[in-house]
Amino acid sequence: MENGSSVGTSLVLLGIYEMEEFKYLYSGSFLALYLSITMLSLMIVFVILTEESLHGPMYILICNLTLNGIFGTSAFFPRLIYDLFSSSKTISYYGCITQMYCIVTFTYFEICTFTIMAYDRYLAVCHPLQYVILMTNEKTLKAILGTLATTLIAVFIAVLLTSRLPLCGTQIKNIFCDNMSIVILSCVDSTANNLYGTISATSFLLVTSLVIAYTYFKIFLVCINLSKDGHNKAFHVLVTHLLNFSIFLIGLLFSFVRYRLNSANLPLSLHVLLSITRFVYPPLLNPLIYGLRTKPLKIKIVYHFSKISMIKNI
Repeated sequence: MENGSSVGTSLVLLGIYEMEEFKYLYSGSFLALYLSITMLSLMIVFVILTEESLHGPMYILICNLTLNGIFGTSAFFPRLIYDLFSSSKTISYYGCITQMYCIVTFTYFEICTFTIMAYDRYLAVCHPLQYVILMTNEKTLKAILGTLATTLIAVFIAVLLTSRLPLCGTQIKNIFCDNMSIVILSCVDSTANNLYGTISATSFLLVTSLVIAYTYFKIFLVCINLSKDGHNKAFHVLVTHLLNFSIFLIGLLFSFVRYRLNSANLPLSLHVLLSITRFVYPPLLNPLIYGLRTKPLKIKIVYHFSKISMIKNI
């Protein structure tokens, strides 16, 4: 594109070309992965919703985390599977903007959920006697809805700023659309986008990281002074949450790094690899880790599986 028109333009996803040779293998593998993530996540959601004993703040947050995982992977995998299977390498401008909005929303809301979960565990471990008052189901839902509304507004502003940019290129070095992929195609000054993105992302990550670091540090201090049994339980909670959050941060860090490396010298295949991690590992491992490491939830899952087995044997 030599001029500034954007609307009605088809953008080319160069990452699809990298997968063309083994497209059926990739599309089949991604389909199996997407179905696995969806089924595991829905199983967690179903068990939490149907078991009254699990209707507590921690399980509401686990349910929210797995639902967000479904949302994030659904914004990514179906389109990728279709593109690979049909050998389609283009996406409409509006389709690209929509996918970008969903992906960024998933990323921000995932971090928000981890932050609320860290605060919830901090109250449970450090203030056990006041926990039922400080962290009720109603307060948990308000925190979830509040962070979701803030995320939607913040991402909408970013998308609005990006959508006003006329594009002088159509080739995206990725297999999906994200904000920076479109911004770098702009043929006008994108200082406003970069400034807003830097300030909002830095502020967001700084606040959430400080909250998570503080709560985990306080939990760790309490763990040291607890009895052996209490120490093991608290440490178990700490490790579970840190493991999940670390997995997500690694994927996010990859996405951050890829735009700050010299794109001209960075192989396209590495671009793809660095981008895909946050859509694979966290949504897949979250239900597995919480299903296996959260004992009450694990017991209920086993119970439901045993009921299904009994029905099949009748």
